[in-house]
Amino acid sequence: MGIQISNDSHEVLFREDDLFPMDKLRSPSLIEETQQLERDFGEASFREMFFDGYHIAMGSAQIYQNLHIESTENINAVSLMFLIHGQIDTDMETAGKRRFSSLEHNLIYNPFETENASVIKQNNMEMVALNFSTERFLDLAANNGRVLDGLANKVAVGKAIMLNKNSNQPITTRMLAILDDVKKCEFRGGLKKLYLQSKVLELLALQCEQYERGTELHSTVSKTDKEKIYHARDILLMRMQEPPSLQELSRLTGLNEFKLKNGFKQVFDNTVYGYLNDHRMEHARKLVLEKSVSLTDIADTYGFSSIQHFSTAFKKKFGVSPVKMR
Repeated sequence: MGIQISNDSHEVLFREDDLFPMDKLRSPSLIEETQQLERDFGEASFREMFFDGYHIAMGSAQIYQNLHIESTENINAVSLMFLIHGQIDTDMETAGKRRFSSLEHNLIYNPFETENASVIKQNNMEMVALNFSTERFLDLAANNGRVLDGLANKVAVGKAIMLNKNSNQPITTRMLAILDDVKKCEFRGGLKKLYLQSKVLELLALQCEQYERGTELHSTVSKTDKEKIYHARDILLMRMQEPPSLQELSRLTGLNEFKLKNGFKQVFDNTVYGYLNDHRMEHARKLVLEKSVSLTDIADTYGFSSIQHFSTAFKKKFGVSPVKMR
């Protein structure tokens, strides 16, 4: 059992067995590992952490050619998958096919051994996977709300699940901030375990809350319009420093302004420019914490007219000035 990677010509490029040691997943103490993979077909680097039925995997990759990945390893875990950047096509037994694109997430449980995925040639693919042993997930889900109860009932009988069967959900700025906290955690030992556990559980709660809120809204956004709204989101993020007007965004996406504003609110639970501002501030927060860029340069990079304007917006968003956060 393990993983096999091949190309479009069905040539096997890589094979490895026993990638997911269950004994590490059950370890009462924190186990941390880092790995680098350099091959003709691509490069990847990733970090893993195992403890008490939790597994956190974070990685990035450069893919030099189209790849097909076949996994025949039954890890028997419930997975929270967050694709920060890139594209992955998955094909899981009973759960079917699903494409993950940048800034999308879902919760998945595949009790069967066979799982396939395809990745196209791409740069800077980045993802985070948070896995629970089935025992840990069932323990956490017990009596914790309708969504988790429903998922737990299926996991308990070995039935494949996907939190949102129709489409992946958008990663919110709050989720991005928590994922960044996980990556940059500076605690050690038992305190690190406690901190990481709290962040993983917060992400699980946010996933379920987002899904529950979405089902209650009974969204009327069509599949075609939703694709255009995601395109609008991508344009906003690519042009974060000089964002388009609503009129221009409407023209670029082929949606009238009413559909754009209302659809955006339904899909992302935020206004167009509220969403943009959240992302600008989150990117700015990362730079503030890194301390390698001056506050003046950060303000300029993200389109603030002055450092005073930036400081005011930052404090309004995070409750503390950028100077004090540093």
